[in-house]
Amino acid sequence: MTPRDLFEELFYAALRIRRVEERIAEIYPTDRIQSPVHLSIGQEPVAVAACRDLRRNDLLFGGYRSHAYYLAKGGDLKAMLAELYGKATGCGRGKAGSMHLADPDVGLMGTSAVVATTIPHAVGAALAARRLGRDQVVVSVFGDGATEEGVYHESLNFAALHRLPIVFLCENNGLAIHSRLAARQAYRIADHAKSYSLPVSSCPDGHDLLGLHETLSEIERAVRAGDGPHFVEVETYRYREHVGPNEDYDTGYRTRAELEKWQLRDPLIQRTELVSRFAPAIDREIDEALRFAEQSPIPDAGALLRDVI
Repeated sequence: MTPRDLFEELFYAALRIRRVEERIAEIYPTDRIQSPVHLSIGQEPVAVAACRDLRRNDLLFGGYRSHAYYLAKGGDLKAMLAELYGKATGCGRGKAGSMHLADPDVGLMGTSAVVATTIPHAVGAALAARRLGRDQVVVSVFGDGATEEGVYHESLNFAALHRLPIVFLCENNGLAIHSRLAARQAYRIADHAKSYSLPVSSCPDGHDLLGLHETLSEIERAVRAGDGPHFVEVETYRYREHVGPNEDYDTGYRTRAELEKWQLRDPLIQRTELVSRFAPAIDREIDEALRFAEQSPIPDAGALLRDVI
């Protein structure tokens, strides 16, 4: 595959995620979506680059900003939108909502609204893969805020000690809701990860589709070959508010100038010719998935406690 073809493939996947989420943002005020939503608009290239070379049986665990990884890992769009609508045909039968998406059939093992809680799950899966001799790579995705939790540090230490086949992927958008990084952390994330004797890679441009893919695919190959765990920090930026469909640049914790700086190098904004070429097919797919979600039945009362432990 030529670099141009690869770029266009990655671009299509990222644009698909963005247009899905932009449509979610349009629909959300109607109250047809029955779940709070944490949008990844601005951060899509990280998910696409991370998942492109993963195999179906490779496992990914993530957090509540999960739409991008669900779609990038191969999750079904109809089932995702039905889940957001609270319908019985959703990937969680209407019980999981936006923050707890999962599709084990494609290796998306779960996401969680509680910060850092899926990191030890990913480490446990990597330990199982090692002991059972499975040819698997496990990816744990989290934000910069998760690095402040105790279980994060325990997980990095355990994975490094046992040389587990896991990639720790930190999406550093510099924010924990409204709190800036400098107000929360006395350490640098990449430097601190090195203290656990982990190889660390840093990606300063979360919009660089080809650069991100090259870095992450190389790391995934090394982990698969038995080189042990690896830590990756990607600097990125979310365009919308922490939770919900709106912008929040009038609240005072960040500026529109920051947004515009990121947008100037955002290929999903700057490459208008590709947007024009790919958007019609993507929008048709989204329209069909929304019709499916809207026409699907709501769960019946008997399903309330089904699959609940």
